Amino acid sequence: MLMLAGIVVLHITTIILLLVAVIDNAWWVTDTVSTDLWGRWELTNTAWHYTNLKNYPEEFLQTVQATSVLACIFAILALFVFMAQLFTLPKGQRFTFTGILQLIACLCIMIAASIYTAELHATETEGGYGHSYVLAWISFVLTFILALTYLILRKKSE
Repeated sequence: MLMLAGIVVLHITTIILLLVAVIDNAWWVTDTVSTDLWGRWELTNTAWHYTNLKNYPEEFLQTVQATSVLACIFAILALFVFMAQLFTLPKGQRFTFTGILQLIACLCIMIAASIYTAELHATETEGGYGHSYVLAWISFVLTFILALTYLILRKKSE
């Protein structure tokens, strides 16, 4: 029972980290610019101003946006499926679908962060990756660990 509570806490933590990574405006930061997946904040005359993302390849940006949102959706869906499977399916059949959903969420956030790394700021010399970018990679690791945990739990219960 304690292990299941720990898994639920880890799963909720992962969802929160994913949501912060997707929503917060710190994927790429400099002294005067803070960029997220949706827009750009520029510091002008001691005030931050929101602008659209310019000079980004649209197909790569849309892919990063879509896969990031899908990662959040699949992680949240996996939590609901986990809860439903916990109380409805007999031992030996539990957690397989939850593990698959977590693997899909893991794959989605990995694709988003990888494309962002390789395509959107590869040539920039000023600035660096912000905390939202780091949270995306941490979320990738946690979703992968959760997926493995769900698949191992399925094996143990057979």
